[in-house]
Amino acid sequence: MSQATRGFREKKAVVVRFAGDSGDGMQVVGERFTEASVTVPNAIATFPDYPAEIRAPVGTIAGVSAFQVHFGSETVLTPGDEPDALVAMNPAALAVHLSDLTEGGMLIANTAAFTEENLAMAGYKSNPLEDPELQKRYEVIPIDITGLAVEALKDSPLSQRDKLRTKNFFALGFTYWVYGRPIEPTIAFIEKKWGAKIPDVAEANTKVLKAGYFLGETTEITRNRYMVARAEVEPGIYRKISGNEAVALGLIAASRKAKRGILFSGYPITPASSILEAMASFKHFGVKTVQAEDEIAAIGVALGGSFAGHIGVTGTSGPGMCLKSEFIGLATSTELPLVIINVQRGGPSTGLPTKTEQSDLFQALYGRHGESPLPVVAANSPSDCFRAAFEATRIALQHSTPVILLTDGYLANGSEPWKIPDESTLPDIEVPFAPEDKPYVTFERNPDTLARTQAIPGQPGLQHRIGGLEKDTKGSISYDPENHSEMTRLRAAKVEAVAKSIPPMRITGERTGKLLVVGWGGTHGAITSAVETLRAEGFDVSSTNVRYLNPLPPELGDLLKGFDKVLVPELNSGQLCTILRARYLVDAVSFPKTKGRPFRVSEIRERILELLTA
Repeated sequence: MSQATRGFREKKAVVVRFAGDSGDGMQVVGERFTEASVTVPNAIATFPDYPAEIRAPVGTIAGVSAFQVHFGSETVLTPGDEPDALVAMNPAALAVHLSDLTEGGMLIANTAAFTEENLAMAGYKSNPLEDPELQKRYEVIPIDITGLAVEALKDSPLSQRDKLRTKNFFALGFTYWVYGRPIEPTIAFIEKKWGAKIPDVAEANTKVLKAGYFLGETTEITRNRYMVARAEVEPGIYRKISGNEAVALGLIAASRKAKRGILFSGYPITPASSILEAMASFKHFGVKTVQAEDEIAAIGVALGGSFAGHIGVTGTSGPGMCLKSEFIGLATSTELPLVIINVQRGGPSTGLPTKTEQSDLFQALYGRHGESPLPVVAANSPSDCFRAAFEATRIALQHSTPVILLTDGYLANGSEPWKIPDESTLPDIEVPFAPEDKPYVTFERNPDTLARTQAIPGQPGLQHRIGGLEKDTKGSISYDPENHSEMTRLRAAKVEAVAKSIPPMRITGERTGKLLVVGWGGTHGAITSAVETLRAEGFDVSSTNVRYLNPLPPELGDLLKGFDKVLVPELNSGQLCTILRARYLVDAVSFPKTKGRPFRVSEIRERILELLTA
């Protein structure tokens, strides 16, 4: 054992959860812990969990904000079921999250916040940290985090209020010591964020971070420290990436491979807003962004960009999709490429804007007027949002159609290590505009894809008519019943033709057997983890994740019929399961969850065992 690891207990994986008031900076320290772990490197998955209110009342249950980090020396596909360590900055955080802490887990509590007033707001009649039962069940580490942070800054010129705000970095520093995390990346972050503009703040946060770290070195407050070994990773350049960041980079990569400019038009809505923010930071790649006055204007601007020859993109969540539906119909009728990103959240209406759900699948497939089918693609992890966004753009351009890309709050805000791909390995997207040296027919189609050729408005000799009224093949307005029937058929057939370019489905396990678990979107990690564990124990179970939700993969029907039972876990009331039962006439079993939280691996594992032993 080396000097660096002496005194540590080795673990393959650890789950740490930071929880406190929404003003305590839990998202900040969670992100910093994640970045420090990526540099080790470890495999990572995260789960930010925060209230929807801009500023919920201090010290209340409703105001609790949390950030969970799962890091390991082997593959990590989920943020973890139960935390091995809980950092509770106040009684409300303890009340909300203690029930999740694993038996024997580490509880780091900020004793300064456990005042009579705060205890009462959290529903405690007495101080739970003094409960002998709590001491038996967990490794309780009471620390006056607030007081020690202020003490470390006794010579700082900062105000008392600003000194109190550094307590999150004290908690982070101590947690770094417990888990052997490097503090240098966080010091670099502090210097970059505050060093030039507010050097006193940078110095204070750095000092408090180190004070928290060295508290463990200089006291016997805990004898337990844990080491997670480096993960074996494929050589390459890696970075931490969130789902929304990955979407932005996937769109830009697709625009470069298609040699077309990109116009992103959006309206702020949780949890999609940061895509617009990310896109706005890439002006040096020729990205144009518009923050529109509302959701309807946002998609109108994006569609106008597509009409003018750019890649038009808009992003929103479920409520915004409702408002955009008329323009989606116009994009379907005009057969213009358009990417619509729906970062799903709990609903209906405002619902659970900061919580995750998969309840917009029916909306994506059917939530429009008239016969207006379009391709629907879903991402399955934060880093996979890059590939999903690239693929949605490819389909939109090559098939001259609007495409809906489904992600969700869990993917959008979660993060994981991402190997930056070599741009040369990404496929080219060859979609030429109409040539100027031959007559242009508006709805003349590619025989393979049935996509129409697009002409740029203003090109000499390529004048044409386009719009919402039904047209004939030449672009003239037509009320002929046979023409409308044929155009309706062609628009549907064009979408079905996307199936020709769908790659083979990936299967975890065998292609036939007793049970197949079918998921889509962000359920991939929990399903795969459960299935791989059970297969290692000898159970006959396989799984797959459906990326292409319209059209469905050509092989899916035969795959479903190769198993005795089919289980479909979803963060909705059973939408994909309903589709599979209707389309393929299989007796699929729905496993719904609508609690605003992703599946735990244990939940899926238990349901699989129930079906296998029934």
